Amino acid sequence: MISQLFILSARGDVIIRRDFQGNVPRSSPETFFRNCKFWKEGDEAPPVFLVDGVTYIHLKDGGVEVVATCRDNLSPSFVLEFLRRACTLIKDYCGTLSEEAIRKNFVLIYELLDEMVDYGMPQSTSTEALKSFVLNEPTVVEPPMSGSKAMFSLSKGPTGVFKSVLDTNRTDGKRRDEIFVDVVERMTCTFNANGYLTQSQVDGSVQIKSYLAGNPPIKIKLNDDLMIGRRDTQASGGLAALGAGRVDSGVVFLDDCQFHEVANLESFDTDRTITLVPPEGEFALLNYRTSSGIKPPFRLQTSLEADPTSETKALLTLRLWCEIPPERAASGLEIEVPTPKYVQRAHCDLDAKAAATQSWEFSEKTHLLRWKFKRVAGGQEATLRARLTLERPFGPTVRSEVGPVNLRFTIPMHSASRIALKYLQILKRDKNYNPFRWVRYVTSSTSYTFRT
Repeated sequence: MISQLFILSARGDVIIRRDFQGNVPRSSPETFFRNCKFWKEGDEAPPVFLVDGVTYIHLKDGGVEVVATCRDNLSPSFVLEFLRRACTLIKDYCGTLSEEAIRKNFVLIYELLDEMVDYGMPQSTSTEALKSFVLNEPTVVEPPMSGSKAMFSLSKGPTGVFKSVLDTNRTDGKRRDEIFVDVVERMTCTFNANGYLTQSQVDGSVQIKSYLAGNPPIKIKLNDDLMIGRRDTQASGGLAALGAGRVDSGVVFLDDCQFHEVANLESFDTDRTITLVPPEGEFALLNYRTSSGIKPPFRLQTSLEADPTSETKALLTLRLWCEIPPERAASGLEIEVPTPKYVQRAHCDLDAKAAATQSWEFSEKTHLLRWKFKRVAGGQEATLRARLTLERPFGPTVRSEVGPVNLRFTIPMHSASRIALKYLQILKRDKNYNPFRWVRYVTSSTSYTFRT
């Protein structure tokens, strides 16, 4: 059973605390924060660790640490999933998860915790089931918006909505019926030293958050040419016959997928439509994975040569190509280049036109060179030339010690797997009922690595 559950701010202040068993010292939040901040060799603390016979299981979300402690031999994955669900519940009821939102909704969050956990045993984490037991009104906190990066940032949560599920109960005329559907994808790509793609995978999720009064059924249609796993490919003569491994084949092939329990798939095999009654709160209608037909959004070429003017200097050149459609643009692109420990400093040259949207920095402590973009449009090319100062003369081993190069980015309104929602239909008999429908696509990088 869970002994304690507490939420800490970034400074280590205890915001929320519940002690269910009384068998863990009250100083456990301080012990946790000290061990987390000063973990071995400066690394980040693992999600599960043991100190003085107490197991600490934690996750970070919205700038706060959500922590559970126990002395019993509990399943760590079970507790982590419970903490994740607790974070989702706070977002569903308070609109967002942050220190300010928690401080303004103390009573509501304690009310939720009392219904979720009984004497250390998790009871229910269903947003819909707990709605009838919540009596307090939430104070919704909306963080300030700052351009397209904030609008499409995944740190806001998959749907990026700051609204409480209790809004559907309002009778003051301010209720706004709307539904949000997000296709959130995370890419994992590895390129060899010649720039050829050696491994690629996309993990995606169709996230839904509904604020429709009365929970009317909805219908969602996906691509007609969508193929899922061995079942569809064997019936069609195999994956090679469909050409699903090629980007230009038009076939969207998913290696595997998992539907939410509310999904009605009676007509899915014939016309790729899904009928469902969306439950309260945010949920994943579909989780999927694909490794076929993926076109990498970025290409990178790295070269390192000796500087002819000095034997203790080297010239590093990075060339980037953005290969997404011209009407799309990536935001928050960051290219990270590890350099050898004997690199003392670096100086980079950028084009005059690029100075407004690009920047660079070099850390003498970590020996990392970072190239940052505010925005990169599809079809754009960019070049960075860096002059590295070495502690010793340039040699052949320098090239092998540069890299691998890692990219981090977010691409709004872009689907790497090419999965698409053709329509979103509200199945309600009232013809005058026309709620707002919001559909968004977001692709981000999990691991996007170029070997050098």
